[in-house]
Amino acid sequence: MVLTRFLPRDEQFYGHFRDAAANAAEVAELLSAIFNGSVDTERTVRRLRDLEHRGDEITHRVFSALNSTFVTPMDREDIDGLAGELDDFVDNMEEAGHRLWLYRLPAATEPARLLARIVLEQAELIRDATGLLEEVGKHQDELKRLVVEVHSLENEADDRLNQALAGLYDGVTEVPALIQAIRWGEIYGLLEDATDRGEDVANRIEGIVAKYG
Repeated sequence: MVLTRFLPRDEQFYGHFRDAAANAAEVAELLSAIFNGSVDTERTVRRLRDLEHRGDEITHRVFSALNSTFVTPMDREDIDGLAGELDDFVDNMEEAGHRLWLYRLPAATEPARLLARIVLEQAELIRDATGLLEEVGKHQDELKRLVVEVHSLENEADDRLNQALAGLYDGVTEVPALIQAIRWGEIYGLLEDATDRGEDVANRIEGIVAKYG
Protein backbone atom coordinates (compact mmCIF):
# COMPACT_ATOMS: atom_id res chain seq x y z
CA MET A 1 0.00 0.00 0.00
CA VAL A 2 2.93 2.36 0.68
CA LEU A 3 4.09 1.84 -2.92
CA THR A 4 0.92 3.38 -4.33
CA ARG A 5 1.89 6.74 -2.84
CA PHE A 6 4.82 6.90 -5.28
CA LEU A 7 2.93 5.81 -8.38
CA PRO A 8 1.58 8.41 -10.86
CA ARG A 9 -2.08 9.20 -10.29
CA ASP A 10 -4.57 9.45 -13.14
CA GLU A 11 -5.89 13.04 -13.03
CA GLN A 12 -8.41 12.67 -15.88
CA PHE A 13 -11.25 12.53 -13.36
CA TYR A 14 -11.03 16.25 -12.67
CA GLY A 15 -11.62 16.97 -16.34
CA HIS A 16 -14.64 14.68 -16.35
CA PHE A 17 -16.03 16.42 -13.28
CA ARG A 18 -15.56 19.84 -14.88
CA ASP A 19 -17.34 18.61 -17.99
CA ALA A 20 -20.22 17.18 -15.95
CA ALA A 21 -20.62 20.35 -13.88
CA ALA A 22 -20.50 22.58 -16.98
CA ASN A 23 -23.15 20.36 -18.56
CA ALA A 24 -25.32 20.68 -15.45
CA ALA A 25 -24.98 24.47 -15.54
CA GLU A 26 -26.07 24.51 -19.19
CA VAL A 27 -29.10 22.37 -18.34
CA ALA A 28 -29.99 24.73 -15.48
CA GLU A 29 -29.68 27.78 -17.73
CA LEU A 30 -32.04 26.28 -20.29
CA LEU A 31 -34.45 25.17 -17.56
CA SER A 32 -34.59 28.69 -16.17
CA ALA A 33 -35.19 30.04 -19.68
CA ILE A 34 -38.10 27.63 -20.12
CA PHE A 35 -39.77 28.75 -16.91
CA ASN A 36 -39.17 32.40 -17.79
CA GLY A 37 -40.95 31.85 -21.10
CA SER A 38 -38.04 33.21 -23.14
CA VAL A 39 -37.54 30.14 -25.36
CA ASP A 40 -39.57 27.64 -27.36
CA THR A 41 -40.50 25.04 -24.76
CA GLU A 42 -40.67 21.97 -26.98
CA ARG A 43 -37.39 22.67 -28.75
CA THR A 44 -35.62 23.50 -25.50
CA VAL A 45 -36.91 20.38 -23.78
CA ARG A 46 -35.43 18.34 -26.64
CA ARG A 47 -32.14 20.11 -26.02
CA LEU A 48 -32.41 19.27 -22.32
CA ARG A 49 -32.79 15.62 -23.24
CA ASP A 50 -29.66 15.82 -25.42
CA LEU A 51 -27.72 17.34 -22.53
CA GLU A 52 -29.04 14.70 -20.16
CA HIS A 53 -27.65 12.06 -22.53
CA ARG A 54 -24.35 13.93 -22.63
CA GLY A 55 -24.30 13.82 -18.83
CA ASP A 56 -24.87 10.08 -18.94
CA GLU A 57 -21.93 9.70 -21.31
CA ILE A 58 -19.65 11.71 -19.01
CA THR A 59 -20.73 9.60 -16.05
CA HIS A 60 -20.02 6.45 -18.05
CA ARG A 61 -16.53 7.76 -18.84
CA VAL A 62 -15.90 8.32 -15.14
CA PHE A 63 -17.00 4.81 -14.22
CA SER A 64 -15.00 3.27 -17.07
CA ALA A 65 -11.88 5.17 -16.02
CA LEU A 66 -12.46 4.16 -12.43
CA ASN A 67 -12.52 0.50 -13.41
CA SER A 68 -9.29 0.77 -15.40
CA THR A 69 -7.26 3.06 -13.15
CA PHE A 70 -4.99 1.70 -10.45
CA VAL A 71 -4.13 4.91 -8.59
CA THR A 72 -6.84 7.57 -8.39
CA PRO A 73 -6.45 11.18 -7.18
CA MET A 74 -9.07 10.67 -4.47
CA ASP A 75 -10.89 7.75 -2.89
CA ARG A 76 -12.90 5.69 -5.34
CA GLU A 77 -16.06 6.18 -3.31
CA ASP A 78 -15.71 9.96 -3.69
CA ILE A 79 -15.18 9.71 -7.45
CA ASP A 80 -18.13 7.35 -7.82
CA GLY A 81 -20.30 9.44 -5.52
CA LEU A 82 -19.58 12.82 -7.13
CA ALA A 83 -20.15 11.46 -10.63
CA GLY A 84 -23.45 9.87 -9.65
CA GLU A 85 -24.69 12.93 -7.76
CA LEU A 86 -23.91 15.27 -10.65
CA ASP A 87 -25.80 12.89 -12.93
CA ASP A 88 -28.79 12.84 -10.57
CA PHE A 89 -28.78 16.66 -10.47
CA VAL A 90 -29.08 16.79 -14.26
CA ASP A 91 -31.73 14.05 -14.34
CA ASN A 92 -33.96 15.96 -11.91
CA MET A 93 -33.66 19.21 -13.84
CA GLU A 94 -34.42 17.51 -17.14
CA GLU A 95 -37.49 15.85 -15.64
CA ALA A 96 -38.88 19.18 -14.41
CA GLY A 97 -38.59 20.71 -17.88
CA HIS A 98 -40.04 17.64 -19.56
CA ARG A 99 -43.01 17.58 -17.22
CA LEU A 100 -43.83 21.23 -17.97
CA TRP A 101 -43.89 20.46 -21.69
CA LEU A 102 -45.83 17.21 -21.18
CA TYR A 103 -48.59 18.95 -19.23
CA ARG A 104 -48.85 21.81 -21.77
CA LEU A 105 -49.17 24.28 -18.91
CA PRO A 106 -49.59 28.01 -19.63
CA ALA A 107 -47.01 30.66 -18.75
CA ALA A 108 -45.00 29.65 -15.73
CA THR A 109 -46.01 30.88 -12.32
CA GLU A 110 -43.86 33.09 -10.12
CA PRO A 111 -43.00 30.21 -7.72
CA ALA A 112 -41.80 28.10 -10.66
CA ARG A 113 -39.62 30.93 -11.97
CA LEU A 114 -38.13 31.49 -8.53
CA LEU A 115 -37.39 27.80 -7.98
CA ALA A 116 -35.81 27.51 -11.43
CA ARG A 117 -33.66 30.54 -10.63
CA ILE A 118 -32.48 28.87 -7.42
CA VAL A 119 -31.56 25.71 -9.33
CA LEU A 120 -29.57 27.80 -11.81
CA GLU A 121 -27.66 29.59 -9.06
CA GLN A 122 -26.84 26.26 -7.44
CA ALA A 123 -25.59 24.84 -10.73
CA GLU A 124 -23.32 27.84 -11.31
CA LEU A 125 -21.85 27.53 -7.82
CA ILE A 126 -21.29 23.80 -8.32
CA ARG A 127 -19.58 24.44 -11.65
CA ASP A 128 -17.26 26.94 -9.95
CA ALA A 129 -16.54 24.59 -7.05
CA THR A 130 -15.84 21.60 -9.27
CA GLY A 131 -13.29 23.63 -11.19
CA LEU A 132 -11.30 24.11 -7.98
CA LEU A 133 -11.15 20.48 -6.87
CA GLU A 134 -7.93 19.64 -8.69
CA GLU A 135 -6.09 22.00 -6.34
CA VAL A 136 -8.34 21.57 -3.34
CA GLY A 137 -5.59 22.41 -0.87
CA LYS A 138 -5.16 25.87 -2.38
CA HIS A 139 -8.87 26.64 -2.53
CA GLN A 140 -10.29 25.36 0.75
CA ASP A 141 -11.79 28.66 1.85
CA GLU A 142 -13.39 29.39 -1.51
CA LEU A 143 -14.76 25.86 -1.77
CA LYS A 144 -16.25 26.10 1.71
CA ARG A 145 -17.88 29.41 0.79
CA LEU A 146 -19.38 27.96 -2.39
CA VAL A 147 -20.73 24.95 -0.49
CA VAL A 148 -22.36 27.18 2.12
CA GLU A 149 -24.07 29.17 -0.64
CA VAL A 150 -25.45 25.99 -2.21
CA HIS A 151 -26.85 24.95 1.19
CA SER A 152 -28.40 28.39 1.66
CA LEU A 153 -30.10 28.17 -1.72
CA GLU A 154 -31.57 24.77 -0.87
CA ASN A 155 -33.04 26.28 2.31
CA GLU A 156 -34.50 29.10 0.24
CA ALA A 157 -36.05 26.55 -2.12
CA ASP A 158 -37.70 24.80 0.84
CA ASP A 159 -39.23 28.08 1.94
CA ARG A 160 -40.41 28.93 -1.58
CA LEU A 161 -41.96 25.49 -2.01
CA ASN A 162 -43.85 25.76 1.27
CA GLN A 163 -45.17 29.19 0.33
CA ALA A 164 -46.24 27.97 -3.09
CA LEU A 165 -48.02 24.90 -1.74
CA ALA A 166 -49.79 26.93 0.95
CA GLY A 167 -51.61 28.98 -1.69
CA LEU A 168 -51.77 26.41 -4.45
CA TYR A 169 -55.53 25.84 -4.28
CA ASP A 170 -56.63 29.35 -3.40
CA GLY A 171 -59.55 30.31 -5.61
CA VAL A 172 -59.76 26.87 -7.26
CA THR A 173 -63.41 25.99 -7.77
CA GLU A 174 -63.52 24.10 -11.08
CA VAL A 175 -62.08 20.72 -12.05
CA PRO A 176 -59.79 22.03 -14.85
CA ALA A 177 -58.29 24.56 -12.46
CA LEU A 178 -57.85 21.82 -9.86
CA ILE A 179 -56.00 19.61 -12.33
CA GLN A 180 -53.76 22.51 -13.30
CA ALA A 181 -53.01 23.29 -9.65
CA ILE A 182 -52.12 19.65 -8.99
CA ARG A 183 -49.74 19.65 -11.95
CA TRP A 184 -48.07 22.86 -10.85
CA GLY A 185 -47.64 21.39 -7.38
CA GLU A 186 -45.91 18.41 -8.94
CA ILE A 187 -43.56 20.64 -10.92
CA TYR A 188 -42.76 22.73 -7.84
CA GLY A 189 -41.84 19.50 -6.10
CA LEU A 190 -39.58 18.41 -8.97
CA LEU A 191 -37.78 21.74 -8.95
CA GLU A 192 -37.27 21.57 -5.20
CA ASP A 193 -36.04 17.97 -5.59
CA ALA A 194 -33.45 19.31 -8.03
CA THR A 195 -32.18 21.69 -5.35
CA ASP A 196 -31.88 18.71 -3.00
CA ARG A 197 -29.74 16.93 -5.58
CA GLY A 198 -27.64 20.07 -5.92
CA GLU A 199 -27.14 20.01 -2.17
CA ASP A 200 -26.07 16.35 -2.43
CA VAL A 201 -23.30 17.44 -4.80
CA ALA A 202 -22.29 20.20 -2.38
CA ASN A 203 -22.21 17.73 0.50
CA ARG A 204 -19.89 15.49 -1.49
CA ILE A 205 -17.60 18.41 -2.31
CA GLU A 206 -17.63 19.43 1.34
CA GLY A 207 -16.50 15.94 2.30
CA ILE A 208 -13.73 16.02 -0.31
CA VAL A 209 -12.50 19.35 1.05
CA ALA A 210 -12.46 17.97 4.60
CA LYS A 211 -10.57 14.86 3.48
CA TYR A 212 -8.03 16.28 1.05
CA GLY A 213 -7.83 19.99 1.82
